[in-house]
Amino acid sequence: MSAFEILDRPAWAALTTRQAGVAVGDVAAVRFDRDYAPFGGAADAGKTSQIALAALVTRTGPVVVVEPDPPPPPPPGARQLSCVQAHQMVLDDLAPWRGDADIVALTDADAPEMLALARLTRPGPFSIRTHQLGDFFGVRRHGVLAAMAGERMRPNGFTEISGVCTHPDHRGKGHAAALTRHVATRVLTRGEGAFLHVLTTNTGAIRVYQALGFRIRRTLSIAVLAQLVTRSREMATQSPHP
Repeated sequence: MSAFEILDRPAWAALTTRQAGVAVGDVAAVRFDRDYAPFGGAADAGKTSQIALAALVTRTGPVVVVEPDPPPPPPPGARQLSCVQAHQMVLDDLAPWRGDADIVALTDADAPEMLALARLTRPGPFSIRTHQLGDFFGVRRHGVLAAMAGERMRPNGFTEISGVCTHPDHRGKGHAAALTRHVATRVLTRGEGAFLHVLTTNTGAIRVYQALGFRIRRTLSIAVLAQLVTRSREMATQSPHP
């Protein structure tokens, strides 16, 4: 098994090791606490684990499962709301960077602005406490948060770079590249490997990451699982109370 194989199921790997403190579930199925992130997964493809994952979805709400492509079928008792393909990119050698940006550390005091920027630009799932999963950094222009990037999933030996986004009014100035490089440098300094996920259709971002030294490792499926709503339950929900 190569060192990178732990990244085939990054959410499971993170939640059962370094980020177990923000996990909900058990040895069969686990997810991040909803305030942090929607990611989770089952221990394996066995019936017991899949039933546990469906129960977790029912109890806690939709779960985003990151698995090798193609995705497994939804577990009994759950349904797949959506599924997209993303490239998982890993950093081999960080390329030199000639850009310039005034990068600042972001804290809990910046959380409302971070959430607002994420909701505007949609870099991926971002919850009210996502910024507490790791260190986040930003670029401010005239006091406004123009761009940010930080750390999310942290399986043993690796840290995911995530939440990379730029306000539409400040794009094209290299902020995303500068922030990604800044976070990656910190990850490498700790002796860890840096990785990230990007939709296969986001060719512009892929080019930026490749220029920084990232390479595509493999393609993963990102599926959203929700509670299975039976016809009888749907009718009962729609019927007026007696």
